[in-house]
Amino acid sequence: MVVNGMPMKRMKRRVTADLYNFHTFPSSASGSSFSTPFRTNVGSFLMKHAHMPPPSSLFPHLMTWQILFRVGDATGDSDSSSMICLDVVEEDVARSRSIYCDQCRVGGWSGHPVCSKRYHFIIKADGNSICGYHKPCVRCGDVLHFSELRCKSCSHVTTTDDVEDWVYHQLEDTTHLLHGVIHSNGYGHLLRVNGREGGSRVLSGCHIMDFWDRLCKTLAVRKVSVMDVSKKYGLEYRLLHAIIKGRPWYGDWGYEFGAGSFALTLDAYKSAVETLSSLPLSIFLPQGSKPSTHLQDIISFYQSLSKSELVNIKDLFCFLVSLIHGSHKASSMVGGATCKKQRTSSSGILPWSRADVGRVEEAMFRVLRAVSGSNWVSYRALRGAVCKVATPPLLDHCLMELGGKLAAEGMVVNARHNPVAGALEYRLEPQNDSITSTSNDTCAANWPPSEEVLKQDLKFLYESMLHPQTMLSYRPDTTRNLAINSVEKLLDCKQFVKDYMPEKLPSGNGVVVCLSCKLELVDQSGEIAPDPPAELVVLPVNATVSELKMEASKAFQEVYLAFKRFQAEELLGYEGVDDTTQVKFLLGSTESVKVGGRCLGKNGLSKFRLERGIERWTVDCICGAKDDDGERMLACDVCGVWQHTRCSGINDSDAVPAKFVCYRCRE
Repeated sequence: MVVNGMPMKRMKRRVTADLYNFHTFPSSASGSSFSTPFRTNVGSFLMKHAHMPPPSSLFPHLMTWQILFRVGDATGDSDSSSMICLDVVEEDVARSRSIYCDQCRVGGWSGHPVCSKRYHFIIKADGNSICGYHKPCVRCGDVLHFSELRCKSCSHVTTTDDVEDWVYHQLEDTTHLLHGVIHSNGYGHLLRVNGREGGSRVLSGCHIMDFWDRLCKTLAVRKVSVMDVSKKYGLEYRLLHAIIKGRPWYGDWGYEFGAGSFALTLDAYKSAVETLSSLPLSIFLPQGSKPSTHLQDIISFYQSLSKSELVNIKDLFCFLVSLIHGSHKASSMVGGATCKKQRTSSSGILPWSRADVGRVEEAMFRVLRAVSGSNWVSYRALRGAVCKVATPPLLDHCLMELGGKLAAEGMVVNARHNPVAGALEYRLEPQNDSITSTSNDTCAANWPPSEEVLKQDLKFLYESMLHPQTMLSYRPDTTRNLAINSVEKLLDCKQFVKDYMPEKLPSGNGVVVCLSCKLELVDQSGEIAPDPPAELVVLPVNATVSELKMEASKAFQEVYLAFKRFQAEELLGYEGVDDTTQVKFLLGSTESVKVGGRCLGKNGLSKFRLERGIERWTVDCICGAKDDDGERMLACDVCGVWQHTRCSGINDSDAVPAKFVCYRCRE
């Protein structure tokens, strides 16, 4: 391993109070903006805010920059704040082990040429740098300084390849709190967000997303895709969140439908969300005199717990998730004040007289006295036994307040939430024996169940009402089939995209001219033509056509490996115009221009021409898909066309058949 002769200089570690605040950095005053493109902004940003540790000199194709942050109290007190490190790995794609981008290929950008740089923005789970001053020995695992050639424990001699292997392994680590990658053309991918449920001690998923969003805006990122496979409470969160809010969790930061697998469209996605969200709860509740099921008990319980009417699936899941959030925030609040909170009307005044409440409670006491031994009476059974005594709202109010009530003969009502049955239960106990237990169980009866129980109920409802493989049977069959179809569509929609570009180009304010330059290659030789997005070119206000072509050539040369020798030759639509003509007079208020040119030399378009790679393949599936969407596919052994295995009747769990013939070739 090559090591510089001079001793390595450690990056100066500032005290916590002097670090950037993770919750506010970068601000709009951080120095970059949409008036200049990402390819320019990212370099300026790193030079201004980041440090480059000495070990980066070992790998010029993997230059690592670091920005340190504090999270917590602005005073810098170590007891109330933490320090985390953002690594920015500048990857030279031409020398990378992975030239092509899988996310571009399945996200609809496979026609982009291969960019010259990729910038990885990473926050490790432990808060340290991925390329700090230490590395593990590949043989025994002991920690070594980067400058150490031989392990002191096992005497293994470390090579550059060993360290490089470790660095690339860090780029593929799935435990990072944040991992986003942005190509030099400003198109990027959010690969990983792990908040507290993913192992973070101090950052929530929302904190990380807020930071990422500010960073993208500051750097003038153009578009960012995300493959939403996130889970929360052990459930597919893109399905649960879509029902609750009509969009994925990433939609809270502006990510919208990008590309659905199996050729699903935006209209199909919206229709599926509406169908599931509006599914009435009445179709799950008992009809006639049939005994209630566990699902029906759970639904009725939360309907009684809610102050507003729960009509459909959206209402039910919104309410349950809100209870989980409230329980999590109030987990430290255990005391009489919480337990004594009563369910009242919106005006704060109970709409029933004390005599009405007493009459219903006495009827419930009589039912509980009739139960022998230590048997518990479920919420639904007790409600059904006294259903003719009062109106349903009064019955629900009395049931929720029944725990801890004194009955005659020295007996008290004990109430509990059964974690197995998922419902409230009641029984009478001697007053002296139930003092301790009643104080706790009353709180469970009068206030929402514990966070653990709420999550159990959420999972049960999700599996019973939403998951296509475990959804319970209910009628009518047409409604159930429609629900299953809608659920599958939402689960198949994983690709979401945020477009950061403003609707209009930045105004030059009479100082500069800003143009969106679209490239068109001439003399194509039958190969699949790359389709690079337009590049922003900023020119002096008096720039000529010659200077425009020069700056356009420079922009595409800088961004794409295949265009290292690209030369812009003409402005399409303005052929024959003298190169000395000033752009502002030629184009006027026009904000975009198409530049024609060619790549000089023999290797102009080589293996870097497309993010999809150099192989020629065709997707033409019965579902309508015409491109790779990341789902499992097989190529027909007869015609070579790729199709989804699922659309061909092959389950994801099935082994790949020895011979596969598509539906067209079978006809």
